[in-house]
Amino acid sequence: MHVVFPAGPRDAQALAEVHVTSWRETYRGLLPDSFLDRMSVPVTARRFSKSLVSPAEHEITLAAADRSGIVGYAAGGASRTRLTGEAEITTLYVLRAHQGHDLGRRLLTGAARVFADQGARSLMISVLRDNFPARGFYEHLGGQADTPRKEPGPGGLMYEVSYRWPDISALI
Repeated sequence: MHVVFPAGPRDAQALAEVHVTSWRETYRGLLPDSFLDRMSVPVTARRFSKSLVSPAEHEITLAAADRSGIVGYAAGGASRTRLTGEAEITTLYVLRAHQGHDLGRRLLTGAARVFADQGARSLMISVLRDNFPARGFYEHLGGQADTPRKEPGPGGLMYEVSYRWPDISALI
């Protein structure tokens, strides 16, 4: 059985382990191996620790765990587009071994619920254009895809697609 809960500073190390492992599982073949191999759990844990100790306004991090520990998370805050009333999930990852157990949906809807309680009316999340499993997941949950756009990333320019829920209550 899995539980979803607000992450705290003590969760930084476990969140970093999930983050680095998920990137390596998800982006091998989509991002340069050299970048993925250089990812550091300690560096990532320090970033998580800072954001969990002093989160920005409306910034949230939800974790999903089972008896073995944290196996997924979702984080986000105000939309980078700065649209009034729009929240953005900046990261949503579940370890491959724990996918298919409804955790991604629970993290997404949990974050939507928190953002709606904070006053958000819409939600967005971006994904690599060629990450077809994630794109199918967001489409299955009713996300509406924007046109792919070029973004700077590891190894040069890459394409991202934003998915939007114009009415955040559709996820709740």
